[in-house]
Amino acid sequence: MNRLLQTDILSRAEALGLAARQVVEGLRVGDHKSPFRGFSVEFVQHREYVPGDDIRHIDWKSYGRSERYTIKQYEQETNFIGHLLVDSSNSMRYGDGAQNKLEYAKLLAASLAYTIIKQRDSVSLRMFDNQWRAELPASGSMIHINAICKTLEDTQAAAKTHIGPLLEKVVEQVGRKGLVFLISDCFDDVDGLMAGLKQLRFRGHEVTLFHVLHRDEVDFPLEGNVRFINLEGADALMARPHLLKPAYLRAVNTYLEKLQRACDGCRVEYVRMPTDRPLGAALGEYLIRRLQMGKR
Repeated sequence: MNRLLQTDILSRAEALGLAARQVVEGLRVGDHKSPFRGFSVEFVQHREYVPGDDIRHIDWKSYGRSERYTIKQYEQETNFIGHLLVDSSNSMRYGDGAQNKLEYAKLLAASLAYTIIKQRDSVSLRMFDNQWRAELPASGSMIHINAICKTLEDTQAAAKTHIGPLLEKVVEQVGRKGLVFLISDCFDDVDGLMAGLKQLRFRGHEVTLFHVLHRDEVDFPLEGNVRFINLEGADALMARPHLLKPAYLRAVNTYLEKLQRACDGCRVEYVRMPTDRPLGAALGEYLIRRLQMGKR
């Protein structure tokens, strides 16, 4: 099994499940409510072929015109699509080993993808910094998990974070109502970030923001003379942390409160994910809370 698919995390997540809170578009006998009735298999749209898809649904006429493999997507296939948006900007490089923010984000994304596909829903993946670095279209095939894990593993941190404009593009790309999971340290302009999330909410998507932070970034436990390096720029600064700590903590707490209030205000679910907390416990708590709030 891929290193990003850890049995202890997956078994708990699979047992709890991940269902849509709101009405989603599509039809399938399963756990999610649908605004459609009956057992229609009406053609909806084309999407790019993903290894593992049933080749019987390849549109060969479309291939003859474009020489690209596309799949005919039917209504029952569009019931629940989860969209994973994973930050791979340079600021995500902070932390060592399992507490590295990017590694934690990759593990979370892989766990969510596995849980969604295991319950017979579909998932897409997009990696970003100030642009899209990798994109995988939605699929519900278990083979798709391999492609997701490989993309996660191959993606390296680069460039600065610039989320807002990318979210505005996603609004036009994701189409039908679904679940959007943004996994990021959110080191970006809060107003720009929230503008993009509000557009997704306006289109009817259920949105969860997983805010991945290293404990150092929240508690600032550093001592002595420290050289601070800007991971998203060339600047470096020598400083004595204990002199900076009061002002730093005020600024961080103000930022966190602003982000939390903004999410609450537009009904985006805000979930803080400190990397020193085992992912199995953090993800399990999130899924349990969904159940307790009647989101199942």
